[in-house]
Amino acid sequence: MTITSPPPALLREVRPLPVLDHAGFGDRPAVLTDGEVLSHADLARRVADRAGTWGPARRLVLVEGANDLDSLVAYLAALQHGHVALVVPAGREAQREAMVAAYDPDIVCTTAARDDVRRPESAHDLHPDLALLLSTSGTTGSPKLVRLSRDNVASNAAAIADYLALTPADRAITALPLHYCYGLSVLHSHLVAGASVVLTGLSVVDECFWDLFARSGATSFAGVPHTFDLLAASGFEERDLPTLRQVTQAGGRLDPDAVRRWSRFGRRHGWDLVVMYGATEATARMAWLPPALAEEHPRSIGIAVPGGHLRLDESVDERPGVGELVYSGPNVMLGYAHSPADLALPRDTTELRTGDLARLVDGLFEVVGRRNRYGKVFGLRLDLDAVERHLQAEVHRLARVVATDGAVHVFLPSGRGSAAARALTTQLCGLPPHVVRVTVLPQVPLTGTDKTDYAALGELARADEGPPSAPDGDSLRSDFVRVLGRPDARDADSFVDLGGDSLSYVELATRLVDHFPRGLPTGWHTRSIADLERMTTAAPVTGRDRHRWARLDTTVALRALAIVFVVASHVDLLPLEGGAHLLLALAGFNFARFQLSAAGDARTRLRHGLSGLAQLLVPSVIWVGAVSVLVGSYGLTTVLFVRGFLNSSVWDDQWQLWFLESLVWITAAALALTCLPVLHRLERRTPFRFALVVLAVAAAVRFADVGLRAGPTQRYTTLVVAFFFVLGWLGARATTTRQRLLVTFLAATLTIGFFGQVHREVIVLGGFLLMLWLPHVTVPRWLARAAGVLAGASLFIYLTHWQVYPPLEDAGHPWLALVASLTVGIAYARVARPVHQAVGRAVLGAR
Repeated sequence: MTITSPPPALLREVRPLPVLDHAGFGDRPAVLTDGEVLSHADLARRVADRAGTWGPARRLVLVEGANDLDSLVAYLAALQHGHVALVVPAGREAQREAMVAAYDPDIVCTTAARDDVRRPESAHDLHPDLALLLSTSGTTGSPKLVRLSRDNVASNAAAIADYLALTPADRAITALPLHYCYGLSVLHSHLVAGASVVLTGLSVVDECFWDLFARSGATSFAGVPHTFDLLAASGFEERDLPTLRQVTQAGGRLDPDAVRRWSRFGRRHGWDLVVMYGATEATARMAWLPPALAEEHPRSIGIAVPGGHLRLDESVDERPGVGELVYSGPNVMLGYAHSPADLALPRDTTELRTGDLARLVDGLFEVVGRRNRYGKVFGLRLDLDAVERHLQAEVHRLARVVATDGAVHVFLPSGRGSAAARALTTQLCGLPPHVVRVTVLPQVPLTGTDKTDYAALGELARADEGPPSAPDGDSLRSDFVRVLGRPDARDADSFVDLGGDSLSYVELATRLVDHFPRGLPTGWHTRSIADLERMTTAAPVTGRDRHRWARLDTTVALRALAIVFVVASHVDLLPLEGGAHLLLALAGFNFARFQLSAAGDARTRLRHGLSGLAQLLVPSVIWVGAVSVLVGSYGLTTVLFVRGFLNSSVWDDQWQLWFLESLVWITAAALALTCLPVLHRLERRTPFRFALVVLAVAAAVRFADVGLRAGPTQRYTTLVVAFFFVLGWLGARATTTRQRLLVTFLAATLTIGFFGQVHREVIVLGGFLLMLWLPHVTVPRWLARAAGVLAGASLFIYLTHWQVYPPLEDAGHPWLALVASLTVGIAYARVARPVHQAVGRAVLGAR
């Protein structure tokens, strides 16, 4: 059975040259960046000028597909002027060099250097119709490429512009990378319609992305299923976007409930959700679902794009009405290329067998599984997609299933549904329970195009059945595994994803200095392990770099200084009070960096926050409880960290742990506040303003309680000192100079006069301003290592030094008291480390 759509009106207007005939739209905007606007005529001239620098001969041009103007112009210069464009991801040097080695391009255009014109004529025999080469996997690690013709590109661009009803008034923002066929299709379809695109490399979770969206008057953006998870977690539904007309979705199956929800939400707010279906082999799109049908048919991919044909080959499946989805049309690729010799080949395919199993429902195609998503275990043929759908509906929406020769493997993001998943899988597959294995995997691995990476899941499944392999002891990943106690850490995981907290941040940052002697990349704690490893490959470490200097995170340096100041003041060595209040501000800074930066919904944030809180609380309670039993210096209220709830204006031993008690309760309150769904979305949407309001509340509480100056014990009470924590939180959310200046003013206003002691206020305010304005400090490598050890053990030094220094201080040995206190704290940190890691894993695995 076949459904055919009429040929698009725009298709008849596309001339053979150039591929995308858009210059005739003249002065209408074509490309907008954050600081520049190019009309269609301007863009055509700039593209022609770029192509002119290469010379007249037709050649193979490798282009890094970054979302910036230079990369876009280079790509169009190749596409529009008769060359063959080979598009690769930007910023992945190893993959780019692998493609260069495999295909020996004649011209190489990268984001970091001038065009490398390697020869005046092509070294290759290029088929006359060949225009574009793209990877099918979203990466360029494999030399297998899709060969796309000029007509493929032009016809699909026209078809998309036709069914989306694009006009010159439309403006898409680049929410997807240009190396991805979906991202390129957005560019192509808007150009041929005389519309425009807004170029940005920002993510939909960045506030600046939406600021740019509003300023530029964008009318649409494109997303893959993962994009919609990010939208839900980042407060998108609270945004006011009056110019938004259309949101398109492709790149994988969006959950039917999500299709209904987003379609209904969009309709209420004046925009359409357009679900689409496609593949690189079809240039981009093969099917689309008219928006009016989305709520009624959320499982459907719709009908063929204009000019295309869809049919079912029912011979491949025994179920009635189910067959492999086969597509034909002018956008079907010429074929694959595995080596340069294949670039001369003519068309070797006229239709595309998608590998998807589908059926017709009310005249619309609905994908029901994959031909290659079948497993055979104990001689039983299993439909893994069907099993996965049942698990997603009844256990967890992020459940994933793969099979090996000996077992069915279910991957869940938490351990809560393990028993239910095993029972349901056993029932559905007719297998004994011991053949079903359930693995907790906090984050589903994704391909470069944000689809589920079933190959990676298969590798995890096979590794689970065999003996575990230890990571290379010198690798970057091994540092993550060792510090976080997470042998399950994968390339797609980041420090935040793995539940890292402020203490493990210090230790890991210190270890990573060996890999990044010139300084850790900005925001490294949110970057994946794979991204960090690529950066180390791009910037190799020299012997001189490795042995002399290191750029140390300022927060690490300040933690080390603060704890030394605390102990030095307590042993009466130097009057350096104020270190604990500075540590409180640093804790707020790191709370915003780690707990509030975790991707996901309010539940994910709560899980990460509770993990960090538990890792702080459990080792502390163990020590304080032991001291209470063995020495008797602490009462039950101190052991339980509730001393602050009892009124007392006289300093005694029960006050010693005020800092830890305040830190626990303030962190718990901040976590509870930001995990309420409404406030979670608000914080995601306006993080700086949200923190500013919280600071206003904390400051008001402080002024209401003690006024301008706190008394001798008031300065140690939780409600009074909470504003220091929130100041750190606000500092982490300040991303512009204007915001940092405001935070500087507020910090000075709230700190000066609080203690009534100049040296305390200088230490707290000076340290805070260093943290705010100076991300890194360059120090000798040995000093960086020492600071890392002290900073990583700061909690434990504070906890234990009360029992270590008094006898030595009383004996007249303040320096020995200082050294002993630091040593014992570091030793306890090492002893408590397995407990610290186990607690974190336990909480993260029990969402």
